Amino acid sequence: MCPSGRIPIPITTTANSDFRPAFEIIDTDRDGKISSDDLRAFYAGISSGEQNDETMIGTMISVADANKDGFVEFDEFEKVLETAPLLCRSGNGGDDGLMKDVFKVIDKDGDGRLSYGDLKSYMDSAGLAVSDDEIKAMIRLAGGDLNDGVSFDGLLKIFGC
Repeated sequence: MCPSGRIPIPITTTANSDFRPAFEIIDTDRDGKISSDDLRAFYAGISSGEQNDETMIGTMISVADANKDGFVEFDEFEKVLETAPLLCRSGNGGDDGLMKDVFKVIDKDGDGRLSYGDLKSYMDSAGLAVSDDEIKAMIRLAGGDLNDGVSFDGLLKIFGC
């Protein structure tokens, strides 16, 4: 045990351990996994209060929690952070490549906007169990609303691009 009273978490060596410091900042109780309580504590000082924070926290956990144990372990955290930049990189000609393709796949009716139904359908087909409130929170995060849906730029916000 450290003099601070915290139990040190051994740092594992991975191909890219640059994310470990970020993980450790968010893992406020230092138990080696990120919980909803950890995210609440982390966002307490920076939350705008404009969005339903509980729903957003649930969404973050749900998206990253590959083994569905209710927590985000380092390998899950790392996978999300390593995958997001790949999705955000511009394709040939600077046309946002893969992300435009992702947008087109999700946009079932081809109207250029991602509706609640589009997002729900996609999440279900991807095997990601999300609640109605979590879908609504994604739409708000993207700067959209239930009437107009989400633009391409909004989808980039959802993915953190």
